[in-house]
Amino acid sequence: MIVTNADRMVCSVHLSEDESAVVILDQTQLPNRQVYLTLQTAEELYRAIKTLAVRGAPAIGICAGYGMYVLARRRAEEDAASFRAGLEKDGAYLVSSRPTAVNLAWAVKRMLGVVAANSGKSNAALVALLHDECIAIHDEDIRMCAGISEYGLSLVKPGDGILTHCNAGPLATSKYGTAIGPILLGKERGIEFRVFADETRPLLQGARLTSYELQRAGVDVTLICDNMASLVMKNGWVQACFVGCDRVAANGDFANKIGTSGVAILAKHYGIPFYTLGPASTIDLDCPTGADITIEEREPEEIKTMWYREPMALPEVKCYNPSFDVTDHELLTAIVTDRGVVYPPFDVNLKKLFEK
Repeated sequence: MIVTNADRMVCSVHLSEDESAVVILDQTQLPNRQVYLTLQTAEELYRAIKTLAVRGAPAIGICAGYGMYVLARRRAEEDAASFRAGLEKDGAYLVSSRPTAVNLAWAVKRMLGVVAANSGKSNAALVALLHDECIAIHDEDIRMCAGISEYGLSLVKPGDGILTHCNAGPLATSKYGTAIGPILLGKERGIEFRVFADETRPLLQGARLTSYELQRAGVDVTLICDNMASLVMKNGWVQACFVGCDRVAANGDFANKIGTSGVAILAKHYGIPFYTLGPASTIDLDCPTGADITIEEREPEEIKTMWYREPMALPEVKCYNPSFDVTDHELLTAIVTDRGVVYPPFDVNLKKLFEK
């Protein structure tokens, strides 16, 4: 697959024309407004990732790669020791914004690895190398999404009903996306599916983003509340569940948007195949099980006030608002990656994936 600059520019994350900033489509404003943010400082990048203006594991990784390059450009006039130490500090700061998303730490580590591997080179030379590396991260994700989409498409047949949770399309990645990549690739080839998109409380990514992307692509999409998934499955309208992933442990447990594990339990009950789709970079073989994944807890206002004209609960009411949950590998039919489809036993076959 040939990747062009146009492919990168249609992504929700790209470099500004003068390469002094990362430009993102603010996903918190969709579907009603298309607002682009220009990010030049570590604080701006941190805030964009933390507030979900940029979200989706691959998109966060792309943003982090570009962000480290932009920050390196800003430090180019510093002495060599300050340049390297400053980038290390910037990287740790960015990683702290979303600790669950492995692609964020992966991309930062990859960019810092370029600096570490070229210790004798000037700041200017390092900046040039970092430029090439962040472009490579983006181009690789475009190719990975295409691969995931091809493998995922092989698991369903024309006319199938597919239920998805949260958002793992082009907004969250690049090109086709991961979990809805097979749907968009199928549409491109004249293959029609019926999609049921969970709204995905409390941030409503399924409503605001997934239904937005699919409707604009001409896909037959029906938006449902999260608590309607069981009835839709019981009615026989769903033949497969496709969800994304933010981190996959070595045993196949995986973290994804809160509510994913409930969908998996329902799918198991109704005998519906349940797949998680994501790039190989999302697999963390250093993380033994899902119990070792840090679950980010977010502000209670996302539940009580964020989408309402007036609060929906008293100010003194406590809220528990985890951003992710962990789905047990025993509920999972297969993991779809850009390198192939991985079936159980996951603790064995995930390792084999990286031996190829």
